[in-house]
Order: sequence, then C-alpha cells, then structure tokens
Amino acid sequence: MTLPRNPTRPVRIGSITIGAGHPIAVQSMCATRTQDVDATVAQINDLAAAGADVVRVAVDNPKDAAALAAIRAQTRANLSADLQENYRMAERVAPYVDKLRYNPGHLYHHERQKSWQDKVRYLVDIAVKYDCALRVGVNAGSVDPAKAEKYDPKDRLTPMLESALEHCELLDRIGFTRYCVSLKDSDPNGVVEVNRRFAVERPDVPLHLGVTEAGLPPDGIIKTRIALEQLIGQGIGDTLRVSLTVPNARKSEEIAVGRQILADIAAGRVRSVVRFDRKGLNIISCPSCSRVENEAFVELAEQVKEMTRYAAEHAITIAVMGCRVNGPGETDDADLGLWCGPKHVNLKRGSESLGSFRYDEILQRLRQELDALIAARGA
Repeated sequence: MTLPRNPTRPVRIGSITIGAGHPIAVQSMCATRTQDVDATVAQINDLAAAGADVVRVAVDNPKDAAALAAIRAQTRANLSADLQENYRMAERVAPYVDKLRYNPGHLYHHERQKSWQDKVRYLVDIAVKYDCALRVGVNAGSVDPAKAEKYDPKDRLTPMLESALEHCELLDRIGFTRYCVSLKDSDPNGVVEVNRRFAVERPDVPLHLGVTEAGLPPDGIIKTRIALEQLIGQGIGDTLRVSLTVPNARKSEEIAVGRQILADIAAGRVRSVVRFDRKGLNIISCPSCSRVENEAFVELAEQVKEMTRYAAEHAITIAVMGCRVNGPGETDDADLGLWCGPKHVNLKRGSESLGSFRYDEILQRLRQELDALIAARGA
C-alpha cells in the first residue's frame, strides 16, 4: 500500500531530508543529563542504532552547551537542540547540531522587552550561519500567552494554530523556508484536529507529529497510534516522535513503536476509526528526558497508574510531569497534577497548588484528593 502524502517542501536535517515525498522520519529525545557526556553519547548512538533519524538533546544552560561540543565529536547522528526558555543558547549550540527547536510560547521568557519577531530573526540568522533547520514547536500546555488570552479557555487549539501560522508567515517573509512545524497536545483528538486544520492552511509546510505526554505503555502507544493513523493515513505528517514514559534503558522503544506504527499504516493494519474515548480515567505523563531531576519520576508514574485503577470508570485526568520546566504549566488543564522536583512532588488541583510532598507520601495524598474529587462529582 502506498501512503498518500501532502506535497510539502523539502527540509534537510543533517544527512536526511523530510517532506517532498521523502520517507517519514522517526525521532526521539535523550533522557540522560546532557552534561553526562558518556551517557548521552551512548544513548544517542543506541537510538541511532535502533533506527532514529534525528535525536533531540535538551540544552538549558552554558554547561549543557559546552557538553554538546564533546557529544558532537563522538557521534554522527543527526542532532536537534531543544532550546526551551533561553533562545540565546542557539548561538552556543548551533555549531554542533543539525536542527534547532524553539517553542513560540517560551520566547517571551527571556529578554521580555524584545519582540518575538526580533528573537525569531536572530534564530534564523544563527540557523543560516551554521547550516541548521528549525522546528517551530507549539505545545498546548505552553502556548503563547498573547494568543491564549484572545480565546475562550476551553479552546486549546485555535491559539496553537494561530501561533504556528504567524511564525510560518514571518519565517517565509524573512526568506527562510528550511523549517517544519509541530502542534502537540496530550489529547490525541486535539492532535488530529489541530494538525488537520494546519495542513489545510499550509499544506506546503512539513509537519512533525506526536502526542505529547502520551504516558506509559501501552496506553501511551495507543494514544499515539490513534493520532498518527488518522493523520498519516490522510497524507499529513513528514516526521514523528513517540513520547513514552519509560526508563532510560528502554528509550529505544520509542523508535521501535514509531517504526511499527508506520509499517502497520502502510500495510493497512489500522484500528483507529473511532475517536479516543475519554469517558474514563486518563493518565498523562511526559516522556523521560534530561530535565527530569529525580529518576524516581518514571516509577512514580507507574505507581500512580496502578494506584488509581479503582477509579477507571471516572472521567478524570491526572497528569504526572517530570520537571520544573514543563510541569507547572502543563498540569494546569488536568483535574489533578503532579510535577516532580529532586526530593519533593508538587501536587495541584487544576491550577491550584496543594503543596509539595515527599516521594514516599505523595501517593496517599493523591488518593485523598482523587477520592474527594470523585465524591464531589457524585454528589
């Protein structure tokens, strides 16, 4: 079976090209601490050996950037740097990577007196100088505040779409077209809808697909499969990432799952003709990455899943996030949210903070809040 493909333009990322009918690339992200050069190189090479076309590395500070130089010297894999909140790190890391990923919703954090347009122009200058592609990475949990405040809080997708289209327009106007876009949400239905809407507006721009914070296998695989089958089956998508909450040693499973999903779609072995059923308990958790400050996060996510089985029939979303970078904001839309620090776990009810608790006491407190929520909804 030959998959239909949108007529997107080509974007070169190191030794591969996405878009323009090229094979759909499969990506992953390192979960090791970037400054641990040996561990990071080992994981990059393990992911590449498993079939990763691009491997992303988090760069949050100058020490991470310095480590990246040593990492680059020891691997030939195509590397992408995740800039997160400090866009100025681009000039430090661009010499050693093939792609820079920035989040429009994070550009306002640094140098707030400067316009986002000037910041993007700076990123383009760096990308051109060092022969890098760009990814405009839009996430539902960290959308540009200026866009979010324009719409009803229940409308998560229109601010994402508007932000992505605005950045595409600026990049095109500057004359830089070597970029792709991602629009990610933890809800596969949202991923399908927002990417379909974007593809109608900009069928020429390559799309990086994924369900962010898909969570633990097998649920995280099912959520991802539902979104990818529906999008790729319609010709939408040029590269993908499967985001699973797994220990470091199992990180290559993301590649294996991505490859299997692609093979199944090509063979017509699809199963997602129905929308994702959110009538029951929904646990979302971020993929382990280098920003996780306590590796007990993955075990905690597994414990939350096991402890909450008794609430399976209740339409409640629980988010388990592994770091302070994404955790505070990306748990806001969950009924109950946990974001993990080095020694404590912060518990939230919606956007309200309920305090921080030791790892050995958080499950009991979470259960109290879950029982109270179930009782309140049943009253």
